[in-house]
Amino acid sequence: MQPSADSLHLGNYLGALTNWVKMQDDFNAYYMLADLHAITVPQDPKELRDNTRRTAAQYLAAGIDPEKSALFMQSQVPAHAQLAWVLNCIAGFGEASRMTQFKDKSQKAGADTASVGLFTYPILQAADILLYQPKKVPVGEDQRQHLELTRDLAERFNTRFGKTFTVPEAHILKETAKIYDLQNPESKMSKSNEPKGTINIMDDSALTLKKIKGAVTDLDNEIRFDVQNKPGVSNLLGIYSAVSGNSVQQLVSELSGKGYGDLKTEVADAVLAVIEPIRDRANELLANRDELDRLLGLGAERANALAEQTLADVYEKIGFIPRK
Repeated sequence: MQPSADSLHLGNYLGALTNWVKMQDDFNAYYMLADLHAITVPQDPKELRDNTRRTAAQYLAAGIDPEKSALFMQSQVPAHAQLAWVLNCIAGFGEASRMTQFKDKSQKAGADTASVGLFTYPILQAADILLYQPKKVPVGEDQRQHLELTRDLAERFNTRFGKTFTVPEAHILKETAKIYDLQNPESKMSKSNEPKGTINIMDDSALTLKKIKGAVTDLDNEIRFDVQNKPGVSNLLGIYSAVSGNSVQQLVSELSGKGYGDLKTEVADAVLAVIEPIRDRANELLANRDELDRLLGLGAERANALAEQTLADVYEKIGFIPRK
């Protein structure tokens, strides 16, 4: 994730981070704070530093274990930018132009204001992946196009210069319940939405309770799962199911005869039971910045060791002379 906000939201946690924590037991995992990607749009330097540490603290508090995995900042591994330049030089302008996320983001802000970095960031993303020679990359469906570009660049380099990169496969994450905005339950929960519709991990408990109590529902006060006709209630049931581990059907049965006030209270209690320990642990880590930076430094050392091996092989293959 890019460290572009001061808190992860519940959708980040349930949709990605919980899966990443589980994957540590089965894979040799590398988890990156994408601060180079963050500057493809303007950033306040102090906010970027603060948000990077806050994101790292939440990763650790949620269960990313630095003894099992490498958790590191992208900018502390120079090979990311170095390999990205090499890949820029074998990528086609046309294939970069076809990346749908660039089209979406540049259309929103205006093409004339979009940076070259925003245009080429899928190439940097390919470097992020290929440096570590992964067999699998955990992605959602919205990132499949970028992974296909990564595979194309790896195969192109291998064809021109000899076998160098592992061509990675997509590891499509098992989809958890989709988490939607509390105020606009037809849109996914996002840091770009109105704050009162987003459940943030780092929010004070009273604020989280207020947001859930103020979630949009409807007028008939019947608790049932019906996305088309009752999107707000269905979203609350989906959130409750995701944080409690109980099926929606079971929850609907347990809530039979109760009203929306009861539903919101139970959802709030279940959400807070999950996120309060993460928030409190993250704040402990943030209170000891030197230790947090040390843990990130250990992750960078581990990432650098593998990334530099890959980069040295790439430089040798394309004809660069190594420094003596």
